[in-house]
Amino acid sequence: MAKRVLVVEDNELNLKLFCDLLRAHEYVTEGVRDGREAVARARVFAPNLIVTDIQLPHLSGYDLILQFKADEALRDIPIMAVTAYAGREDEERIRAAGADAYVSKPISLMRFVDAVAALV
Repeated sequence: MAKRVLVVEDNELNLKLFCDLLRAHEYVTEGVRDGREAVARARVFAPNLIVTDIQLPHLSGYDLILQFKADEALRDIPIMAVTAYAGREDEERIRAAGADAYVSKPISLMRFVDAVAALV
């Protein structure tokens, strides 16, 4: 059975790129452009992995990670943060919130796919 990946990304081109790339590697994807919808969509979609941008409007990816980890039904799903924040302190803060992996933008497509495969 194909692994399911929820992708939370407000940039439409990045969302399409991530979803298309994952589908090409036989993952089932669900894209969400607004972090405020992500927790509810995750409950319905039941992903094996959540990939989230950190710079989101309305609700940051950092706060979204905290919400996922606070939700009993979702807390065990691995989370990969994808972000333009590339400082060591940023990575430490994001991992401390509960992210299992951290990929900085601009991304290497193979590094992205390898990071996904390592988490699912």
